[in-house]
Amino acid sequence: MTYTVSEVSRMSGITVRALHHYDELGLISPAKRSACGYRLYDDADLAHLQTVLFYRELGFGLSEIAGLVTLPGFSRREALREQHALLTEKRERVGRMLNSVEAALIAEEQGVTMSKEDLMSPFGDFDPKDHEEEAEERWGETDAYKESKRRTTGYSQSDWVEIQAEAEGIAEKFATVKRTGIGASEDAAMNVAELHRRHIDERFYSCSPEMHDSLGEMYVADHRFADYWDNREVGLAEYVRDAIAANAVRQS
Repeated sequence: MTYTVSEVSRMSGITVRALHHYDELGLISPAKRSACGYRLYDDADLAHLQTVLFYRELGFGLSEIAGLVTLPGFSRREALREQHALLTEKRERVGRMLNSVEAALIAEEQGVTMSKEDLMSPFGDFDPKDHEEEAEERWGETDAYKESKRRTTGYSQSDWVEIQAEAEGIAEKFATVKRTGIGASEDAAMNVAELHRRHIDERFYSCSPEMHDSLGEMYVADHRFADYWDNREVGLAEYVRDAIAANAVRQS
């Protein structure tokens, strides 16, 4: 059975214009054309579109998705398995966030002061203040540290929740492209590296591609950073470093 672009638009909630754009990017190209040249989608196209839309829901950019679904040997089954794992993790993370928000709301309404542990529970084991002393000792005189200190001083708990969720999402994207077999110097990996750089630039301090490249080296040299990445995916620290380095060259 075939479906017109208007029918697919109504079924998927994606505008006709967006579907045309997806076709231009190679994300989802309909199998057939009518005698008048109009796009006609079949059931296999709809299944492929579902895969693309799952990636969109997970926060992947269109260029990242294109890099994944056009990869030689791309497997919808493997993609669905990966998406299931990502969505399960996201559900668990959102569940933790929801529980924390509910607890904070109850404490606020009852005038109760939450403990440090309860306040920081949405972040897993991460408490930004835990590393303040070392950070000041190592980088206290740098402009980047001063800028980061100025910005983060004004962050609320909800800001940190959002920032941590962003960081986790980027880390998982790095792991995903590596698992898919994409090389660190390919566009899909470099796009995630650029997303990582912009996250730092927007949330903490001005991060040029050159500075980002230096951070990438530290992710391998400092075992604590290396453990953060490699505990998520074996060899990920070096992969992230190489993707960051390749992106720095691309940005130069």
